[in-house]
Amino acid sequence: MLIRLLLFISLCSYCCAETSFLENVPEDELLALIRNEKFVVVLFTKPDCPECDKLESILINIREDLVDSLNAWVVKAESSYLVKLYDPSKEPSLVFFRHGVPLLYDGEYNEDLIVHVFSENKDPIVKELSDDNFELLTQAATGATTGDWFILFYTNECVDCQRLQARWEAVGAKLKTRLNIARLNIKTSGVTARRFRISSVPTFLFFRLGKMYYYNIPKFDVPSFVSFATDWYKNAKSGKVPLPKAPFDDFIQQIVDAMRDSSLLVTFLAFFTCGILLYILFAMRYGGVKPSEKDKSSSDEKVTKEEKSKKSK
Repeated sequence: MLIRLLLFISLCSYCCAETSFLENVPEDELLALIRNEKFVVVLFTKPDCPECDKLESILINIREDLVDSLNAWVVKAESSYLVKLYDPSKEPSLVFFRHGVPLLYDGEYNEDLIVHVFSENKDPIVKELSDDNFELLTQAATGATTGDWFILFYTNECVDCQRLQARWEAVGAKLKTRLNIARLNIKTSGVTARRFRISSVPTFLFFRLGKMYYYNIPKFDVPSFVSFATDWYKNAKSGKVPLPKAPFDDFIQQIVDAMRDSSLLVTFLAFFTCGILLYILFAMRYGGVKPSEKDKSSSDEKVTKEEKSKKSK
């Protein structure tokens, strides 16, 4: 009987300890979890941080709900360098990984709200656009019957663009019932990039009713993006959405862009081409170069010698 009581007390102590904190995982294990598990909830925290402790307590309270509803891993990463990839404000930061795609939680520290946001966004929200599907999906220049679109233009080499992924997913979570959030790689979709004259990244364009609005706010945080897409765009620089380019027009645009980006090379080629053209025009106009007097005299002497040779024969 005493042994059973001791086992029961030990079990209770273990359960209490198990629920009193989140497992702190090192960065290599965290990367493995993100890469291999379907759902992972990560609290990025640091020592001596009351806000971090508060958020950890909330996650401990809802961990069972997240495990039951999502079969998610719920862990924390203390003083991890990875936080800067997902949140510029750093710790505390709560990120929900779905199939490896991060969603930054940007809301109140409320148990029900956190569970609701994660449960409603189990799949990545941001749509990936390309040259092949841009106009088909957005209908930006042909009626916009698919709704408004807020698009991030990026490249894989752009560090700032990669750090925006979790925030851009958070914008999608907040606005997905109102408009479409998407992104487009300008390196692999050059036709569309040239169509909208995208020359630097990250660049954001908001498409609404045949017009496009340039995101001109210096802040890249979730509230600023949401505010712009819901109302502030009315104050931004705008223009009519250009029609898709024909292949020939796009080819000409590539030449123009190349000339703009390589001014020295273009200057050299321009002078070289002008020189060739002038030479051709000169040759066509004058029919070649006239022989000099010396050449003409030598030619007459040669003819005279040939005639004398014939007579002697």
